[in-house]
Amino acid sequence: MINGLIGKKLGMTQVFSSDGRVLPVTILQVGPCLVTQVKTKDRDGYSAVQLGFVEPTSSKRVTKALLKHFEKASVPPLRYLREFSIQDDKADIQPGHRFKVDLFEGQKTVDISGVSRGKGFAGVIKRHHFRGGAATHGSMFHRAPGSIGGSSFPSRVFPGMRAAGQMGNQQVTMRNLTVVEIDPENNLMLVQGAVPGVTGSYIVIRKPKSGHGAKSTHKK
Repeated sequence: MINGLIGKKLGMTQVFSSDGRVLPVTILQVGPCLVTQVKTKDRDGYSAVQLGFVEPTSSKRVTKALLKHFEKASVPPLRYLREFSIQDDKADIQPGHRFKVDLFEGQKTVDISGVSRGKGFAGVIKRHHFRGGAATHGSMFHRAPGSIGGSSFPSRVFPGMRAAGQMGNQQVTMRNLTVVEIDPENNLMLVQGAVPGVTGSYIVIRKPKSGHGAKSTHKK
């Protein structure tokens, strides 16, 4: 079976747990997803499936190459495609096969990837949480980054130096988010906490790998 599905972030709300606690949750539309291509070790060197997220899409917004690709798989034009690994090589998955949110039935946690909110150009204090200089009059050093390298040695700025620049709009993965509820009838999933991206953005939900802690990994 495959290890994940494509979804869409619908927004946030709150629910009550069995012990009366208020839990902030994100509502996700998970699937339905159609298989548009199956890759095998013999032909492609690895086992995976390409899934497309099902939603109303005009064929006029799809390139001719993709139209032929969809026609070959006997599926309607789809806007968002992603590849997922196959956990069981013996699984009988064919183009046109439909997957829904019930793929995660019994799953306690999931990993969710998405593109974070873009916040434009930001300085080092907002972007990297620098402390900044003294706020007193005449200090001449308030929100500047400080020294970024020596002048005589090494006489250059090292790659990866934290500096001002684009903040957000990066691929973010939240690991081990708790699954609060699954609604197979409406293809909905509630997960505890926030999920990267704006409302209406596409996300990828995967079954977590063993050994992952509850953390996020991203680059600013």
